[in-house]
Parts: sequence; structure tokens; C-alpha cells
Amino acid sequence: MKDAVLNELKILPVNYPELSTCENDILAAFGLMHDCYLRGGLIMTCGNGGSAADAGHIVGELMKGFKRERRLTDEQREKIKKAFPDKGGFLAGNLQQAIPAISLSDQVSLTSAFINDIASGMVFAQQVLGYGKAGDVLIGLSTSGNSENVVNACRVAKSFGVKTIGMTGETGGEMRSICDVTIRVPAVETYRVQEYHLPIYHALCAMMEVAFFND
Repeated sequence: MKDAVLNELKILPVNYPELSTCENDILAAFGLMHDCYLRGGLIMTCGNGGSAADAGHIVGELMKGFKRERRLTDEQREKIKKAFPDKGGFLAGNLQQAIPAISLSDQVSLTSAFINDIASGMVFAQQVLGYGKAGDVLIGLSTSGNSENVVNACRVAKSFGVKTIGMTGETGGEMRSICDVTIRVPAVETYRVQEYHLPIYHALCAMMEVAFFND
């Protein structure tokens, strides 16, 4: 299993040799995500603008099949069929095993209300407080590493034992000193940083899938 996980990581520097410097941090981030899932925890993501789209993209790859078919276990299928004998086959056949994850950037009604009523810089931190528990993981994406609402979310996460993974540009900004793991890509320009973030989180999602759904 370990070799299969590492094989997914080895693909990254082949296509993006400049990202070879990030390998150790990617492995460390995978370790946090792996332990979180084993404990039955939740992975939260957040970011602004293009990074908000990336936050949602990560959740999309974790919550359903990415590169592999994630069939339900026999036990899961039987539970559904027992509850709904007539529809159980259809329901079970059209579900996939998921890695629990949520994008804090996608909660439009909550975030717009919080921004309007309280403080825009705390909009993700409030959700970390509401959703998070010790052992969960927060993935914060900020090209500068200094986005106020992402940084504050990491601060609140750390306060309550939620593990933090920062994805930033090359300096890491404030997040470098706050996060448990900071993946700093070798770029400064916003669009370039975001271009590098995508293959990294694809690698992380593929590694998680191989680790837990390698049937």
C-alpha cells in the first residue's frame, strides 16, 4: 500500500520537476489527512477567488471517486437493501465511498450573512469553530499566505486541535509560522501559484484514494 501511495507522488515531479522541492511537505500533509480519515474526522478547505474554486475542487475529488472506483462495502450495500428492498440495488449501485470533506468557501448564505453582520476576516474561522474538532484537518489556500480570513481560520483551528495544511506561494507568508504543514510552491505571481496548487492537491487526493480504496 505504501508503494502505491508513493507512486502517485512520484508522478508529480515527472510532470512538474520544479515541484520536487515540495515532496516532503506533500508527504507530511498526506500524513495529516490520512490520520484524520482513520479517526473518522473531517477535512475542511478554504480560500478566496481562484483559491475558493480550488477549495471546492479538492472536496469534489475527496467526496467521490477520483481515479478509482470506490464501491460500497458489502456491509454498506446490505444495510441499504435491507432498508429499501425495492430500491436498494439502485441506491447502492449509484453511491461511492467518500472521504468526508467540506469547502468553507462554498457556504454562500452563511458566509454572506457573516460578512455583512459580523466580520469578513472571520468568515472561515467561524465555520472552523462550528464544524471542527480535534484531529480534523483544515487545508487553507492562499497564494500570498497572508489572506486574513484564511490566516484567522488557521489560528482558530490551531486553538482547538484541528491540524492545519497551508498551500501558498514561495514565501509562505504568515501561514508558514502558523500551519502544521506549509506547502510552498516556487512561484510568486497569483496565477502561477494557483497553477502549481492544482497538481499538488490532485496528488494528495490520489494518494488518499489509493490508501483507502485500492480494491
